[in-house]
Amino acid sequence: MRQASTTLGFNTRGRGLTDITAAVADWLRTTGVDQGLLTLLCRHTSASLLIQENAAREVRTDLMAWFEQVAPEGDHYAHDDEGPDDMPAHLRATLTGVTLQVPVLDGRMRLGTWQGIYLAEHRRRPHHREVAVHLMGE
Repeated sequence: MRQASTTLGFNTRGRGLTDITAAVADWLRTTGVDQGLLTLLCRHTSASLLIQENAAREVRTDLMAWFEQVAPEGDHYAHDDEGPDDMPAHLRATLTGVTLQVPVLDGRMRLGTWQGIYLAEHRRRPHHREVAVHLMGE
């Protein structure tokens, strides 16, 4: 059994989805692990991780619009320590989750044809986000 881990850093542009698939795949190639299980953890409470459609941009646009409807900004939240987008960001991260697991076979993530890994930034302004990555395998 072999293990490898690292923390990958990403700069977001503010609210939106950042495709991190290539960065994760690049790191995976450096491990020499042929098969195993890859675990990712977003180390923040106002950002999250998703596996989602990577071909039609409209899917990502519609997802972000849906988040606006489900967890809108406003003054109806008790928690607003960092502004009106603070609590909605926490709610959106709760809905999508901060961890993912992806099987690895033949040294590659076994994502579906139209799937990519996305870091979801739920705050309005740009942030530097970290994703802890751990691989166990052979």
